[in-house]
This record gives sequence, C-alpha cells and structure tokens, in this order.
Amino acid sequence: MSSMFRSFIAVVLTVPVIFLSACKDEQAQAQANPPESETAARVSVVTVQQRKVVVFDELPGRVSAFRTAEIRPQVSGIIQKRLFNEGAEVDRNEPLFQIDAAPFSADVEASSAILARMEAELLNAQIKFDRAEVLSSQKILSAESFNNATAALAQAKANVAEARANLTRRKLELSYASIRSPIAGLIGQALMSEGGLASSSATTPLAVVQQIDRVYVDIRQSSMTREALEDLVSAGESDDAAKLPVQIFTVAGKLYEEPGQVLFSDMSVDAGTGSVGIRVEVPNPNRQLLPGMYIRAKVPRSIHPDALTVPQEAVLRDPSGRPQLIIVGADKTASRRNVQVGSLVDGQYMIVDGLSAGETVVVLGQDRIQGGVKLETVPYRPVVAVNKS
Repeated sequence: MSSMFRSFIAVVLTVPVIFLSACKDEQAQAQANPPESETAARVSVVTVQQRKVVVFDELPGRVSAFRTAEIRPQVSGIIQKRLFNEGAEVDRNEPLFQIDAAPFSADVEASSAILARMEAELLNAQIKFDRAEVLSSQKILSAESFNNATAALAQAKANVAEARANLTRRKLELSYASIRSPIAGLIGQALMSEGGLASSSATTPLAVVQQIDRVYVDIRQSSMTREALEDLVSAGESDDAAKLPVQIFTVAGKLYEEPGQVLFSDMSVDAGTGSVGIRVEVPNPNRQLLPGMYIRAKVPRSIHPDALTVPQEAVLRDPSGRPQLIIVGADKTASRRNVQVGSLVDGQYMIVDGLSAGETVVVLGQDRIQGGVKLETVPYRPVVAVNKS
C-alpha cells in the first residue's frame, strides 16, 4: 500500500473522532449554561383570601301544593253540568258543577210566601196594639187586654224574623247549587259526572284544585346539623339561615332556575332517624314542579364566615394519602406543606389547618417543579363550562 493511500485513510478515520468530541463539548456547555427560557418552570397559582363559605347538604324532598282545596257539595242533589275542563286553570269563585236548582228555587218561593204571611200578621198585631194603647190611656181597656196586645205584637215580630232568616237560608242553599272553587289553581280529574248524586255527607270530593304557582318542598335534615347551624346564627357569626337560598334539582338532575327559601322546621325530632322536617317555599311560575314529585335540595349545613379555600386541582396526596399543597415563597421557589382539608364546595377545598391568608398556592403545573428551581407564576383561571344546549 502506498504512503499516500495510508495518509488518506488516517485522515478519514480522524475526522469522526474530532466531530464526536466537538459534540460532547457542546452538550456539556449546554448543560452547564441552559437557555434563559428553560431556567423557570411556568405554573398557575392563586393567592388565598378569606371568604364566606356555605356548606350544603343535598337531601331528597317531595313537592306539595301551596294550597289544596277539595271541591265538595254543601247541599245534596243531582249534578246537571260539569263546567270546567280537567287539568285547566280555574279562578277563585269560578263555577265548577251545577246541581239541579229546581227544588231549592221552590223552597225559596215557599219561604217567601211564609215571610209575606208573617209580615201580614205583624201588621194586624201592630194595628191591634195601637188601638189597645189608645184605649188603655183612656182607662177604657183593662191592663190584661193591653198586655195581651203587647205580647201578640212581640210574637208577630219574632215570627217575621224567623221567616226572614228561613228565607235567607233557602236562598243560600239555592246559591250552593252552583259549586264554586274557593281558590285559584289547577283542577284535576272530575270524580263525578253529570247525573251523579252529590251528597253533602259524602267522603269523596267531586274534584281537587291545587295552587302551584308556588309550591312547598318538604325535606328532612339531621337534628344535630340543624342545631349547629342555628347556634352559629344565634352567635352572630352569620345571617339568618332561613334567608339562605335553597337550590332545587329536578328529577333529571338539572338545577331548577328558581331558588327556594326555608320557612320553618318541625318542633319534634323523628325518634327513628333523628331528623327534623324542613319546609321550603319555591316559586313555580312555569308549573314545572308538580305535587308529589320527588326532587333533591341543597340545604345549608354549616356557615364559615372566614374560610380559606383552594381549587380542587391544587390539593396533592403524598404516598400515605395525606393532603399537601405546594406553596410559592417570596423568592419564587416552591415547597410542599401538609394541610388539613375540609369540605369540597363548588370545586373548592376548604383548608382547615396548615394555610394562612395571603399565601400563594400552585394550582396547575406541579409536575414541572424541581427542587430549588425558580418558578414563573401566572394567575390561575378556572375553566368555565360552556352550555351547548
């Protein structure tokens, strides 16, 4: 092999070695002096502030009508007409059924005739009394005769009053032949049709009218929870619990648009469950909530005027399951801290112990944090769900 060829081979083999050596030097230099953009881990943070938090219990409840009226006849008779459509809105004092009024009209005419006769007898008794009074003043009529005339006049007046009251009663019975609704609301099924005998002593109503533009929701809550909430209110640490809104969820799980308000609690505790009944009034302008419907209600359980909360995403767990937060110090470095968490309310954990107001907590980007590395912090912005319906 010639000396020129051996020199060429030596040069070819030397070039890769020099190239690899240069690459290693560049990597070492890059590790020793990383770019400025990679020196800080970017994380989302939130500064903790005190705020009022209301913790709710989600409890089952049942809807009942604001007012219910059973339509019953006050007189007995044959039903001639049904004057409403089933399931329709009816007004207060609107006629619903018409009972055959002929017998009651006859009674009114008979009572009117009796009253006329009594008034005629009264007129006769008044004339006799006036004559007896004149004769008695002239010492012509005996005292006994005058007394008899006076008693006859009083008796005639009483008969007229009785006849007039009887006529009023008969007119009232005639008006009862038209059965009216005592309240405004929705009327249900007619439980008796035309030709049926309506009896004033019957146990079954003719129909039922329910006012449901407002409804009640009856729920049961633990007596201990209720007592603790009332103690907090009485201590002046919160507003009246009855003024706090109660959120209602329909059978399908949708949030009802109108919040309710607690009216009162039962005075007695159920011996079997240790709970008390609570009545909530809920506006129902669209008649969406119907009597007998089962719903769920979020009822206040406790009130915390100065609570510290962090987003749910900020809470981490160590290998033993203890909750931790990553706190950002004044030097923009992070440190882990064990905390005690409380209730989860609207995606926010209440921090019972281990955190102070004004401290900064990492919410997103915890996996980018390395010991001693400075952080680039940006404010945390929660994701707002968009309703596409």
